Amino acid sequence: MPSANIKKAIVIGASAGGISALQEILVGLPADYGLPIIVLLHLPENRESKLVELFAHYVNLSVREARDKEVISAGTIYFAGAGYHLSVEADYSFSLSCEAPVFFSRPSIDVLMESAAHVFAKDLVGILLTGANQDGAYGLTCIAQHGGLTVVQDPGEAQVAIMPNAAIAQMQPDLILPLHEIHQLLLRLKTTV
Repeated sequence: MPSANIKKAIVIGASAGGISALQEILVGLPADYGLPIIVLLHLPENRESKLVELFAHYVNLSVREARDKEVISAGTIYFAGAGYHLSVEADYSFSLSCEAPVFFSRPSIDVLMESAAHVFAKDLVGILLTGANQDGAYGLTCIAQHGGLTVVQDPGEAQVAIMPNAAIAQMQPDLILPLHEIHQLLLRLKTTV
C-alpha cells in the first residue's frame, strides 16, 4: 500500500451502478470496524433516500444518514441524503447545504471529498466507484494533494466507467482495484486503527 500511515476516515463516491458496488465492498466488514465510512451515492433530489434501510440489512456496522452538525463517529457508515451537499467541517462534524449542483448532482462527491481532504488530510482514504459523470475526479485530486490515499475502481469492471475513467484521466490514483480488492483494502485499513 502506498501510504502506511494510520487512517482516520474513508469517503466513498459512486453513481450509476453504485448500490451493487457498495454492497460488494461494505458487506463483511466487522462490527468493530474502527473507521467512519462516509458514502455519497448520487440520488434524485426529489426522492427520499432508502440507502440506510437497505444497507442496514447487509452490514454489521451502524448505518445512518448524515445529519447537519452531527459529529462523525468511528465504526459508522454514513450516507449522504438527497437534495443537500454534504461537507465535513473542521470540528469533524457534518454540514448540509443547498449550493448549486455540481455535475448536475446535489449531493456532490467533489464537495464531500474536497471538504474531507481539508479536515483529514493524509489520514483520509478516498474511493471512487462506478458512475456516469465526472463528479469525484476533482475531489479525489484534492485528497491526493493533501496526502491522502486515493483508490479508483477498475474501469474495466465498473458498471458505468465514466466516473473512474474521469478520475484516472485527471490524476494518478494510488490504487486502481477491482471491487473485491477494495473490500480487502478496507479490511486491512481496519487493523491500522
